[in-house]
Amino acid sequence: MEKLVSFLKEKEIEMVNVLRELVELESPSHDKELVDQVGRKISEIFARYVGGPLVVIENSGAGNIIRAEFGVGEEQILILTHMDTVWPKGTLENMPFRIEEDKVYGPGTFDMKGGIVQGLFALHALRELNVNLKRKVVMLVTPDEESGSETSRSLIEEEAKKSKYVLVLESAASKEGKLKTSRKGVGMFTIKVKGCASHAGIEPEKGVSAIDELAGVIKYLHSLTDFEKGTTLNVGVIKGGTSSNVVAAEAEAELDLRVTTNDEFDRVIPLIMNMKPSREGISIEVTGGINRPPLEKIIEVSRMFQLARELSEKYLDFRLEDQLSGGGSDGSFASQFAPTLDGLGPVGDGAHARNEYLLKSQMPVRSALVALLIAKLG
Repeated sequence: MEKLVSFLKEKEIEMVNVLRELVELESPSHDKELVDQVGRKISEIFARYVGGPLVVIENSGAGNIIRAEFGVGEEQILILTHMDTVWPKGTLENMPFRIEEDKVYGPGTFDMKGGIVQGLFALHALRELNVNLKRKVVMLVTPDEESGSETSRSLIEEEAKKSKYVLVLESAASKEGKLKTSRKGVGMFTIKVKGCASHAGIEPEKGVSAIDELAGVIKYLHSLTDFEKGTTLNVGVIKGGTSSNVVAAEAEAELDLRVTTNDEFDRVIPLIMNMKPSREGISIEVTGGINRPPLEKIIEVSRMFQLARELSEKYLDFRLEDQLSGGGSDGSFASQFAPTLDGLGPVGDGAHARNEYLLKSQMPVRSALVALLIAKLG
């Protein structure tokens, strides 16, 4: 165990250089050509540092998916990463890869190209030090996590079903490096209200305002928020009407729902889907559903976290903490089928923001934590 840690602590500069290779290849989720370019670079880096079977899964709906294996065994440990970012093509021109003291800036450094690098170097260390594992490791690098994992979800779930444990290399939950032992589930809904138009000055009484109805709907939806349960509802987008002198015939809203348990989804979703109009002449249509299920802190997840804490205290000289994350990840899908520990990726800040960065001094530390976990769980 000590050799794994010391081996990786000597790799900080090398890890930063590999990170530069990935960050300086842009990979916005909806640009297949650019995402595939990054995928080819990751395949090259895997061959350079890890070796072992690697399959590029052709994917016409988004970038191709990379599935790499390390070690042998009937059972497997699944590592989840993604190569796409939220940043559009051309971002590097105004937001270049750069290093300022301990901070490494650039689009996708923190979310989550740094996690990919740390995972690859963890496997590199296990290979170079000939650590024997009873379980093989399967590493998935997906192309569309930031846009909802529509094309990769089925493969993630398929691999999770075959896995004893799942490790997610998404960024840490805080600048203190907390792990994510639970995540809120996400629901996304569109509410369309139809009324009846009329001239707002001449015959206002003949109209039935969809906007007025939607205002009531929004107040009702927001009233369902329960902070004690961790349940939040937020209407973040509204539109409707045609002119200020016309009683609006149509109005629409987009709703974000977050819950901590599947039971809470079961309770709240019917309240959203079964809303009734408050008066005649109005119709309400609700579409949407669960975008990502919650990652719940079940007993097995607690045990995985406790192991990670023990390893960090014994070999890395710090005490790990954990927390709930309000955002979703591919770990949310995997957690429905296997115990899943999330937030094992970079320590830094600014995900999806122009100040996105990771701490380069923490890259070998987090990589060592992943290697230690694999060695213990495998």
